[in-house]
Amino acid sequence: MYLQDNKLSELARKIQKEFVIIDAHSDLLFDVVRKRQMGRRKIIETDYLPSFIDGGINIIVASLYIDDEFLPEMALRRALQQISALYEEIDESFGKFVLCKNFQDIEQALMKNQLGILISFEGVEPLYNDLSLLNIFYELGVRILGLVWSRRNFSADGCHFNQIKIGTRGGLTDFGIKLIEKGNQLGMLVDVSHLNDKGFWDVIKFSKSTIIASHSNCRALASTMRNLTDQQIKAIAEKNGVIGINASNLLVADKPSDATLEYMVKHVKHIIDLVGAEHVGLGLDLCDSLISYLSPFTLKTMPFTPFDVLQGHKDLNKFIEAMLNIGLQETQIRQILGQNFLRVLKSLSPDS
Repeated sequence: MYLQDNKLSELARKIQKEFVIIDAHSDLLFDVVRKRQMGRRKIIETDYLPSFIDGGINIIVASLYIDDEFLPEMALRRALQQISALYEEIDESFGKFVLCKNFQDIEQALMKNQLGILISFEGVEPLYNDLSLLNIFYELGVRILGLVWSRRNFSADGCHFNQIKIGTRGGLTDFGIKLIEKGNQLGMLVDVSHLNDKGFWDVIKFSKSTIIASHSNCRALASTMRNLTDQQIKAIAEKNGVIGINASNLLVADKPSDATLEYMVKHVKHIIDLVGAEHVGLGLDLCDSLISYLSPFTLKTMPFTPFDVLQGHKDLNKFIEAMLNIGLQETQIRQILGQNFLRVLKSLSPDS
């Protein structure tokens, strides 16, 4: 599909308005809990919801990410604070957004034109090595099991953004395997973003449920270990999974100067060429507003200062336009924006 610029822009806006859009990774709770502790309220409603509405976002996955300063002793408390903050925000902004624990909740949110929020682990540090705590977090609404961030915990090794001094890297631990099995039993989605290669292939081996990579790109185009190899992309597709395209420059290109919206769309095209459009989604991981929170140690583990290639959800129309510009069809774009993640979210337990 090749149209004049003005027609392309009009079509992109129409698609943005009419199609279901899901962003499978956001660190908004990381921000919300800090602002609430400074006395603010209704942070999602004031700081996030306008951009979500402008971008046409229907469903957002909010991660439980625990930054280094709270590890290890405060991990559990910090995760519970984030969930509590979400519950309080929902009460304060009644009817504007809802917590979704199953696919029926998602359908209700879409029908009522409310923002639906799901909760995911971005690293299971809050569980320590206590399997029984997974049930508690499940009852609180956590539905996506991301085993690691880019560091080691009791379940597995994460993949660092660049080379650091570390001993022998491993795959899943015995605790990690038990977590996968318990997550499968509960009907949780398993998320392989941030896992190292050995851990990835262990998840493929041991998980019987749908596997996603909520916010990862293609290693063939950007060589960071955070991205997926072609073989890994094919393995996720064989599990009927979805890969959420990440907008961080660190995952889009090896050089900051190459990290453009057009290059980001190359990752979409690469996955489509490998396994088809039915395995691509959005996991934008927009972090520009959160960089000031990162510790100097965390920033040192990154090869470059991170920035968002896509300037907020409000600019999603530009991403859609870039996809149209390379010839993607509306049916493919509909899948990428939300239908593919809707497909895998149908596997959530209806009795949640």
